[in-house]
Amino acid sequence: MLLPPVLSITGSDGTGGAGIQADVQTITSMGCRAITAVTCLSVLNEHTGLVMHDVPTELVVNQVQPLLQSYRPTAAKIGLVRDAETIMALRRELAGIRHIVCDPGILSARGTRLIPDEAILTLRNHLLPLAELLTVRCNEAALLLGRAIESDRDMLQAAQQLSQLGPQWILMRGGRFEADRLTALLYGGAQPQFFSSHNVDGWMQHGVSGALSSAIAARLALGDDMEQAVSRAHEYMHHQVVYQPDATPRRLRPADLYDSFLDLLAQHHTVAHEVQWYADRMHISTRYLAQITALASGHTPKQVIDDYLVQKAKVLLTGSGLSIQETAYHLGFSSQAQFSRLFSHIEGQTPSQYRK
Repeated sequence: MLLPPVLSITGSDGTGGAGIQADVQTITSMGCRAITAVTCLSVLNEHTGLVMHDVPTELVVNQVQPLLQSYRPTAAKIGLVRDAETIMALRRELAGIRHIVCDPGILSARGTRLIPDEAILTLRNHLLPLAELLTVRCNEAALLLGRAIESDRDMLQAAQQLSQLGPQWILMRGGRFEADRLTALLYGGAQPQFFSSHNVDGWMQHGVSGALSSAIAARLALGDDMEQAVSRAHEYMHHQVVYQPDATPRRLRPADLYDSFLDLLAQHHTVAHEVQWYADRMHISTRYLAQITALASGHTPKQVIDDYLVQKAKVLLTGSGLSIQETAYHLGFSSQAQFSRLFSHIEGQTPSQYRK
């Protein structure tokens, strides 16, 4: 099977944590073929700090044209392009691509301005109208629109304004209106969707925005609609990047992953009772899941699952008209006997005795 090609056009980051290097890794991990064009080079100088060197427009176009002719990608991610002339040239070259994800990288993760005013104006007027999806942080959206974004309502109003510039969808991230919570907004479907996360450090780290946008482009190339693409790319980022051991201080992981385990358990306890099932969906080993639950609760994952099932059973036994056998089957047990053994082991009495 031929892998769907995804074109990434952005700057180079020598650390590999962002830019074209991270896009190649992300697109490949999502099951697509990464084809690339570099727009600028970053050089970290001990005396002057970070210095950006733009690739001349002609060389950017010369990278892009043969890729379009040879691979005919249906999806492209456009990241950091700092030159207005290059933005205009890319508009002409990319007009025929079906899915364009624009992640302009106006500001760095630390808030450093990366794009001059002329390029921002050209981006607004000529590149955003091509975009199927625009991904921006709140501080970047504020810069594009010249307005403050200080609440969920501000995010919604800003997304409405950005959509008037041409993009069909807006994914706005980085709303930090409470100290320990980040808010994101997907705007463009029948109903705006807000998301939140308490892992502030994880989602604000270097390279997350660029990797998320390239993951979305990859999912679009694989045939997802926009909401599916964003959801699946978010899941990939959540497990493989935001909580990646080397990228996030280890002390941040257990509580958040334990919450994720409990969320999955609440959703799937009637069909899944095995530790391996939950570990697989969290993209971690059963051993690490055991470490997480031990730190968070002092119990093993299996004890957490069994305790949860018994608590649900107690509610059904006292608050519903289900028989014990029906209760067992409702909770996903293969037999009443299996259910009764577990219940008796944890509660010290049979379900019948508890119901009395």
